[in-house]
Amino acid sequence: MTDAKTRGLLVVYTGDGKGKTTAALGAVFRALGRGLKPAVVQFIKGKWKTGERLYAETIPGLVFLTMGRGFTWESDDLSRDKRAAEAAWEEAARLIGSGEHGLVVLDELTYCLNYGWLSVDAVLATLDRRPAHVHVVVTGRNAPEPLLERADLITEMRAVRHPFTKGLPAQPGLDF
Repeated sequence: MTDAKTRGLLVVYTGDGKGKTTAALGAVFRALGRGLKPAVVQFIKGKWKTGERLYAETIPGLVFLTMGRGFTWESDDLSRDKRAAEAAWEEAARLIGSGEHGLVVLDELTYCLNYGWLSVDAVLATLDRRPAHVHVVVTGRNAPEPLLERADLITEMRAVRHPFTKGLPAQPGLDF
């Protein structure tokens, strides 16, 4: 139900700091607690099973689609990564447009926009046409300005200190 005070928001978590996906998954947890049906589409992650992916598979009512091919700097064929992004966007647009999900997270979408794999204008057109009750959360570094202009809420994560700079690897359960 939407009225003048409640409507689907466009939220963007961007910046060079850690925590964008984590913040989006916090929104998923809240949505589940309030009886909304959330959906998550991961545009880049894909080759390895993260902790969130392993747990998501056990949660009834959560659609969690990991459709990427992994880190782009590890890719042996960026054209396949582009095709994976296009397929992920097709599914994301369907989830958004159906109105079945009160929250749709587009994890790491900004990379696909910045690489030119997806059209910013086409994405914005879909977001503009979404049912009034559907919240959308977009994550990723360097969110394009047109996306930021549309957003109702923008949080920029800033890197202050990170263990990677001291040679510490990503930690299971905290980083993935």
